[in-house]
Amino acid sequence: MTGTIALLGCGFVADLYLRSLQAMPGIVVHAVHDRDAARLSRFCAHWQLRAEPDLEAFIAGLPEGCVVLNLTNPAEHYALNLRLLEAGHHVYCEKPLALELAQAKTLHALAAENGVLLASAPCSVLGEAAQTLGHALRQGIAGTPRAIYAELDDGFIPQAPYTDWHTETGAPWPYEDEFVTGCTLEHAGYYLTWLISWFGSVRKVVAASAEVLPEKAGLKAAAPDLSVATLFFENGPVTRLTCSIVASHGHGIRIFGDKGVLSCGASWDNAAKVRFAKRSTLRRRLVESPFPRRLRLPQPTHPKVKRWGAAAMNFMLGPAEMLESLRERRPCRLSSEFALHLTEVTLAIQNAGEDTGPQVMTTRCDPMEPMPWAR
Repeated sequence: MTGTIALLGCGFVADLYLRSLQAMPGIVVHAVHDRDAARLSRFCAHWQLRAEPDLEAFIAGLPEGCVVLNLTNPAEHYALNLRLLEAGHHVYCEKPLALELAQAKTLHALAAENGVLLASAPCSVLGEAAQTLGHALRQGIAGTPRAIYAELDDGFIPQAPYTDWHTETGAPWPYEDEFVTGCTLEHAGYYLTWLISWFGSVRKVVAASAEVLPEKAGLKAAAPDLSVATLFFENGPVTRLTCSIVASHGHGIRIFGDKGVLSCGASWDNAAKVRFAKRSTLRRRLVESPFPRRLRLPQPTHPKVKRWGAAAMNFMLGPAEMLESLRERRPCRLSSEFALHLTEVTLAIQNAGEDTGPQVMTTRCDPMEPMPWAR
């Protein structure tokens, strides 16, 4: 794989991307910009990259075909995505793509108008665990899927020692951004991308959300820290998705089919084990096998990275997919339609509150083409 990227923003998540980049030979970094000069200097010195302190010069100097990684604070995503797209550049944005649906639709339309790619994190949907589950669904291993339960609960985060969480270049975990943006906007995509890639569009969302832990880190105004959603797909099973920074840690997904249960216990691990538990009767009882079979795809699949903190994810799979699609002149799996629909569904869950009721989605996208090694 080859190609050029540039980094806009070099905070906490940028180190995760650079660590992943070490496993992706052939992808080079053109330049890095951050509005914090001291932070920019430390980051570029550690990773031996070229710093561009001026934003206008950074944008003006981007080479043709470069993919810009927008790794800035969530509140800055829309305005900076807009500037990059207006300048005719391909954009890969950290989640969320935008904080309002109207903004996301503007970005989608602008990308189409200018003929450039627009994609949104997370990219774990391109990873081995998600692709293994997708392959099992297509093969009918569990029979027809009837319902799905998925959890993205991170434990009681306000009591965690999060002020001690720093990357190797000294970037602190941005807890204020995390609490203000909310765990649903930050994390729901880790399973929504998998689900949308397998089944396509969500037709209707019925959700509720609330802030059950007020004044986190002294913040008077924060996003919901708990959400529970029921998703109705155009062509897929009814799904329950929970997100919280309150409930005990659990990142599992279970797909209940006519023949048994497909499962994976760690959405933040590209190499997480995918299992199938066959259902049968034993002595007048219905049971699921206590010894589920592990499902594997032929190797190799994609470059892996070592675990750091709570995750073992290759954050560069998304930018690499964009670069490969440009080089091969084919549609990108992480399309702007995919990013827009993901954003609408996520915002519907986040903003549901107590009284919103059923929400009919206004955007749609097709299921994702499997990775070549997962067909």
